[in-house]
Amino acid sequence: MPVHSPRTHLLLAVGVAAAILLSTATGVARASDEGPSWSWPLGQRVVGTDFDPPDTPYGAGHRGIDLPGSPGEPVRAVAAGRVSFSGTVAGVGVVTVDHGSERSTYQPVERRTVERGDAVEPGEVLGRLAPGGTHCASACLHLGRLQGERYLDPRERLTGESRFVLVDPDARLPRPPAGALGSLGDLARPVGGPVTSAFGMRVHPVTGIRKLHDGVDLGASCGTPVRAAKAGTVRTAGRDGAYGLRVVLDHGGGVRTAYAHLSSASVSRGDRVDPRTVVGRVGSTGMSTGCHLHFMVVRGGKPVDPMG
Repeated sequence: MPVHSPRTHLLLAVGVAAAILLSTATGVARASDEGPSWSWPLGQRVVGTDFDPPDTPYGAGHRGIDLPGSPGEPVRAVAAGRVSFSGTVAGVGVVTVDHGSERSTYQPVERRTVERGDAVEPGEVLGRLAPGGTHCASACLHLGRLQGERYLDPRERLTGESRFVLVDPDARLPRPPAGALGSLGDLARPVGGPVTSAFGMRVHPVTGIRKLHDGVDLGASCGTPVRAAKAGTVRTAGRDGAYGLRVVLDHGGGVRTAYAHLSSASVSRGDRVDPRTVVGRVGSTGMSTGCHLHFMVVRGGKPVDPMG
């Protein structure tokens, strides 16, 4: 499978952007930022390369996620919508589906079975995964998610609320990684308040739905400084759906911590932080019932109990 040069990548990105701009002319009404969960477009639910957006519109970065697959396997729509583009860009087959408030993009897709204007249902076949045409070393689908001209992380939709893959709610909960957690292990408590809601299955206080509570809630007054549990790099700092204003730190070794429902953030993406650095202030943004910190620890893409 050919591996394209950086120049080809830029041409493809520009071409896909042009196709996306063309697709917005379909007149589909824009809804709110909230949207339904997406189904997986390929048979296996594995992410090969994660979302890493560029700092500038035409800068280097990864504007979607890569999903490993097999050449010729069906590529399916992630949600109901209307096809706004079906064609080739820089020799690569691309399909774009408009879902109202957002759009999903798929490449490389050959033997496309849909045309512009076609209505599609979740799981409907759009075409077949092509053996070449992207930057993967082997066959993969590059899945994109856009709102207007802004690239967003598709994994947030694939997992319902978060970029992290949630554990099966009816399966045994994962054990904390040895030496890293267990009563916070080498992680410092980000605020001094008590645990007001533990990690595990619960009925959500806002939605009334039984689901995994993927962190612990620490009681603290709005405005209380929130400190980094460990040295690391800021992965994201911004609004994140039900989490409200959230900061995610990458500590290396597949371990991340996240600090949600903040009233303000004091760091930006890419910043290096030391242990106990203030990353934000306690708030009640997102789907929250009052001032508190929702603190998460993620190991290998799955949330684990920060308290062990």
